[in-house]
Amino acid sequence: MSRFRLLFSEALHSIRSNVSTTVAATMTVFIGMFLFGICIALGSWTVSWSNHTKKGIVVHLYFCAAETCERSATSSNKNATLSRIVQIKQQGLIKTYNYVSKEEAWKKMRKTNPDIAQGLITNPLPDSYEITPKRGEDASKIVALLESSKLHGVQPGPHGITYDKKVTERVLRVAKVIEFSFLAMVLILLTASTALIANTIRLSIFSRRREIEVMKLVGATNWFVRLPFMIEGLICGLGGALFAVILLTITKAVATSAFGFGFKTGSDVHAWPFALTSLLMIAAGLLLGAIGTGITLRRFLKV
Repeated sequence: MSRFRLLFSEALHSIRSNVSTTVAATMTVFIGMFLFGICIALGSWTVSWSNHTKKGIVVHLYFCAAETCERSATSSNKNATLSRIVQIKQQGLIKTYNYVSKEEAWKKMRKTNPDIAQGLITNPLPDSYEITPKRGEDASKIVALLESSKLHGVQPGPHGITYDKKVTERVLRVAKVIEFSFLAMVLILLTASTALIANTIRLSIFSRRREIEVMKLVGATNWFVRLPFMIEGLICGLGGALFAVILLTITKAVATSAFGFGFKTGSDVHAWPFALTSLLMIAAGLLLGAIGTGITLRRFLKV
């Protein structure tokens, strides 16, 4: 404990002796962590939105009906199709599947498209299966497996087993771009913040380079020299991160009241919880302070 108090007092002495560089380092972390928090909030919400959109991808399998084929699908045809769907589900490609009778499809159509339904005398819709992939990317695999099974009683041609390929590919492409962009922004921001705080703390260390040389010459270990500066970096990182959390809290409250929405955690589309974002900002600020100081000290410890 006495050694820790000594190291902590040395760090506080360095902070008091170099107020300008301490403020500069803290402001560097503050700006970096504020932008980091915004990236987490907007990025996680956008990724959640893309995941929600991918959940809307559904594969439709339509059975033959008297209006579309020479013979309607029999019960044995439907049972064979169900067995094949269950086999594909066991492979981990299907999340859920639901049998939709022509009567259920007709009721749904009358609700969603009443104008079209009023112009029809009879129900032209066939019995079908709605298959939800476990991942949006698996929709094409499911269609390929079902088509290769050559199931009897399924409508022939591309309209028997289908999904909205163009929309699905567009959604998946946008989702990949969003996820990659979010990851790239976070990595670039963390790297830039680490470099900035390292350069800022270098000024403080440079002004005490003679002191470091003397400590090394009298036998001080690298860690004994490094720890006070790392504690100083941790204090700057913690202070900057806390200021960033406060500003982000104010920004969130102003945005919520101005635009009438918030990053809800209970809905299907939501950002990460604000408490988690705040903890990540504080942890990242501490880590940046320690890493930035450690990188800077490597040069001055070679005596």
